[in-house]
Amino acid sequence: MGTRVGIIGVGQTHHRSKIPECSGQELIGIAVRRALESADLTMKDVDAVVVGNMDHFESINYVDMWSVLGFGGYMKPVMKVTTGGTTGSAVGKAAFYHAASGLFDVVLAIGWEQNSESDTTAAIVTHTEPLIERDFYGGAISGLAAQYSAYMGWSGATEEDAAMVSVRDRGNAARNNPYAHLRKEVTLEDVMESPYISYPLRLLHMCPRSDGACAVIFAQERSAKKLCPKPAWVLGVGSSHRSTYLGDEIGESGLRSLEIASRRAYDMSGITDPFHQIDVAEMYLPAASAGVAWMEAMGFCDPGKGPDLIRSGKTNMDGELPINPSGGVISTNCIGATGLIRVGEAALQVMGRAEAKQVPDVNIAMSTGFGGCFWSDAMVLGSMKYLS
Repeated sequence: MGTRVGIIGVGQTHHRSKIPECSGQELIGIAVRRALESADLTMKDVDAVVVGNMDHFESINYVDMWSVLGFGGYMKPVMKVTTGGTTGSAVGKAAFYHAASGLFDVVLAIGWEQNSESDTTAAIVTHTEPLIERDFYGGAISGLAAQYSAYMGWSGATEEDAAMVSVRDRGNAARNNPYAHLRKEVTLEDVMESPYISYPLRLLHMCPRSDGACAVIFAQERSAKKLCPKPAWVLGVGSSHRSTYLGDEIGESGLRSLEIASRRAYDMSGITDPFHQIDVAEMYLPAASAGVAWMEAMGFCDPGKGPDLIRSGKTNMDGELPINPSGGVISTNCIGATGLIRVGEAALQVMGRAEAKQVPDVNIAMSTGFGGCFWSDAMVLGSMKYLS
C-alpha cells in the first residue's frame, strides 16, 4: 500500500436545498476552514489538493482552478476528479493515494455541489442514448426502481422494508445531525403514503438535491501521528465499475460492483467477517431500497436476507452494526460531496468526534460510494490497533 495514511481533519457545511447567500467557492471555503480548524492547521500546512463535483451540472469548467478562490491553495498542486455520483468517494481515494504514494505529506480532499444552480435531471437525461434509453431510463431513479423490482421478485423484499430504511436514516438525521439537509423524522405510514416516483420507489424513499461541501484532510503516518491524537487510519480501499443494472447478475448480491469493491477493501484491510468486525458503516444509499439489497453485497448478510436484517433492528443506532448514523444520502445529497461526506463521517466515528452521531467503541468504520453506471467505491478506516 505504500506509506500509511490517516485522516486527521473533517469539515462540512450545513446543507440545504438552496443556499443563495453563498457562491460555490464560498461553500468550499466554509468546509475547508472547518476541516483545517478541526486539525489545527492552515492552508500553509497542506501540500496538495484534490477537488471534485459534477461539473456539467453547474456548467463550470476547470473546477480545479476556479475553486482556488474558495480554498485558498494558491501555487499548490491541484487535481480535479469527476466520476458521477462516486465523485466524492473518488476524491477521497485520490487524496489517499496522493499521500500513500509518498509524493505529498498532507493532502486536502474537497467535494462540493450547488444543485440549486443546476438541473440535475436534465443533465443526466441528456447524457443517455436518445433513441432507446431515454424512454425508460430517465436517470438514476428508474434504474434503482428496476433493480429493486428484480430484487423483490426473488428475495421476498417489500416496499415496507425500504420504508424502514427511510425511517431509520431520516430519524438519525433529525436526532443526531445538525448539518443534514432533511431533519424531520418520518413514520412508516408517511413513507408508504407518499406518491410513487417510479414503482416501487416512492417520494420518501428517495434522496434530495442539496447545496453543500465537505473537506477531509489525509496525512502520511509521520505527520498524522504528530498532528492528531487519534487519526482514522485508511486500512483498505476498493473500486469496481462492473455494472449490474442490466444482465443476469442483477439479483446475485443487489449490487455486483459494491460486492467487488468491498471485497477488495476487505482483502486489503484483513476483514474476514464484515458484520462482526465492522462497528459502523456509512453507506451511500441514493434510495432507501438500496439499504435493503446492498447490505448483501458488503457481506453483512447472506443473499436474500437483507429484509430480515432491516426488520431485526440490528442496523439501528443501538444495534450490532449501526448504518448511517448521520442520516445518510437520503437526508443530504450534495452530489459531488456526498461520497466524501461518507468518508468524513466514518472517520469521525473512528476518531471519536462524531458528537451526537457517535457510536460507542468504534474501532473499524466503513464508507461506500455509488454512482455513474452503477459503479462503487469502498473504504475501510480503523484505529491504531489495526495497523500491523
